[in-house]
Amino acid sequence: MSVEDLARELKAAQDERRPLVPPSSRVSGFDTKIAYEVARLIHEARLREGARPVGRKIGFTNRDIWPVYGVFEPIWAHVYDTTVARLAGPRATCRIGRFVPDPRIEPEIVLHFRTAPPPGDDLAAVLACVDWIAHGFEIVQSHFPDWKFQAADSIADSSLHGTLLVGEPRGVDTLDPDLAARLERFTIALECDGAVRDRGRGANALGSPLAAVAHLTSVLSAQRAPAIQAGELVTTGTLTQAPLIHAGETWSTTLDGIDLPGLRVTFEA
Repeated sequence: MSVEDLARELKAAQDERRPLVPPSSRVSGFDTKIAYEVARLIHEARLREGARPVGRKIGFTNRDIWPVYGVFEPIWAHVYDTTVARLAGPRATCRIGRFVPDPRIEPEIVLHFRTAPPPGDDLAAVLACVDWIAHGFEIVQSHFPDWKFQAADSIADSSLHGTLLVGEPRGVDTLDPDLAARLERFTIALECDGAVRDRGRGANALGSPLAAVAHLTSVLSAQRAPAIQAGELVTTGTLTQAPLIHAGETWSTTLDGIDLPGLRVTFEA
């Protein structure tokens, strides 16, 4: 199959919410380079349909989940005005019938950039470009049955992005002066219907959400992909495991060590 054929096939599976056999199992030489080209073509098709890109997602920044999926490096994708929802308060509802079966929930830190972050690993320079920070839930989905895929498959499938629910933003100038350290050290508890399902910390995102962005800037530069621009947001990857979610469940978070409110989202069919 050509790259164009793969892009049409994957986009159709996304649009029609149906499963697909992973390309890595049937296309000779399918690798991450080809996968990013497939993702680029799908992205361009979304733009032609009227979607507006508003930022990026970084996936697989939590090394603890790498062995679960057989993926051993972070991935990225565009996110859009059609897939990002700014929540009006700490409580919300979300329909999961719009995703393929077995979506998962990922509690994350979202950074919004007033100026473009520079490439490189200077975390202070990254933070200096941020105007607000929020806690969010990314809902991820796999069009490959039973969440069985190779890294290249997940990249081609828009890095598994379903939707991003963004909580209350807090201006960087209103947060603690040791914010960079707090972004690394804070802890988070993820609950389902009042029972703790997992715990995480800021350092689970490649050492810090700021480090995750620094990694992405370097990857984008190496790929000659569009750099992060002023006005974009970046969601920096799950801080815990990514549990399956089901209709009727209410998932919530409590953050400790950073002045960001938790979220409480009930999922409906």
